[in-house]
Amino acid sequence: MYQTQAKGKVIIIGAGPGDPDLITMKAVRYLRQADVVLTDRLVSEEILDRYVSATAEIIQVGKQCRRGISTPQKTINQLLLEYALQGKLVVRLKGGDVSIFSNILDELQTLTAEQIPYEIVPGVTAALGAAAYAGIPLTARDYSTSVRFLTYHKRDIITDKYWEELAHTEDTLVFYMSSETLNLVVEKLTANQIAPEKLLAVIEQATTPMQQVYVSNLYQYNSTLKGKEFLSPSLIIIGKVVELYNQFEWFKGNKTRTHYFKPMTTSVEPITVTEKEKEYADRAQA
Repeated sequence: MYQTQAKGKVIIIGAGPGDPDLITMKAVRYLRQADVVLTDRLVSEEILDRYVSATAEIIQVGKQCRRGISTPQKTINQLLLEYALQGKLVVRLKGGDVSIFSNILDELQTLTAEQIPYEIVPGVTAALGAAAYAGIPLTARDYSTSVRFLTYHKRDIITDKYWEELAHTEDTLVFYMSSETLNLVVEKLTANQIAPEKLLAVIEQATTPMQQVYVSNLYQYNSTLKGKEFLSPSLIIIGKVVELYNQFEWFKGNKTRTHYFKPMTTSVEPITVTEKEKEYADRAQA
C-alpha cells in the first residue's frame, strides 16, 4: 500500500563504458545508499555486485533497439516516479555518461514535472573510454584539434551538406550507435572525397575483456570490414588520430567474441501512478 511520506530523490548516474573500475567514487557512494536501482543493459554486472546493497531492489530497464526485449522510456519514467513518490532513494544507472546520447531529457522532464529532487552524476563516456583503451588520443597534437560526437542510427539525421563538411574537416569524428549504418557512413564520406590518410577504427565492447579493435582505410573498407557484424556496443572513430592505434595500443582483450553485456530476458511491466498517490506525496512534502 502506498505510504504517505516525503518524496524521495533520484540520482542519475553514468556508470562508464564497461570496465567497472571506471565508475566514480560519488556514484559508488550513492549506489551503496540506494533503495532502488534502475539499470541499463550496458552496465557491468560487477558494479551491481560490488556496490549495491543486498537489501536494494535492482530493476533491469535496458533497451536493445530492434534486437529482442526492450524497456519503453515511458515505463522507465513511470518507475522513477513510482519509487520516488514512495520516499525512496532511487538510482537511475546508465552506461557511459548520462549526457551523451542518453534519454536523460525525458527523465528530467518527468522528475521536474512532479517536483522530485534529483542529482546528475557524470561518468566516463564511451568515446573517451574506447579511445583511451585503444591508445587513440582524440585530439593528439598535429593530428586533430577538435572532436565531434555524432550518431547515424537514422538516415535523415545528417544532411548531404553536413556530410560534405564532415568529409573535409580536420576534426576527429566519433560515431555512437552507428555500427549498423557503417556502410553508409563510409559511403557518404568517401563520396565526398575524405582524405585517404584518415582511417577508420571500430572499437567493439570497449574497456571490457572482450574489446576488439578493427582498423581500415576508408577506401579499402569494402574489402576489409564491409559485411562484418559488430557486437554491441561498438564505437566508430574516424580521423588521422586512428593512425596512432598501432603505436600506442596497450590494452589487450582476451580476443573472445562473446557478449560482455547480457541481453535482456524479461520485460518490465509499466506502473501507473494514480493522481491520489501524487496527492498524498504532495501533502507529505508540504
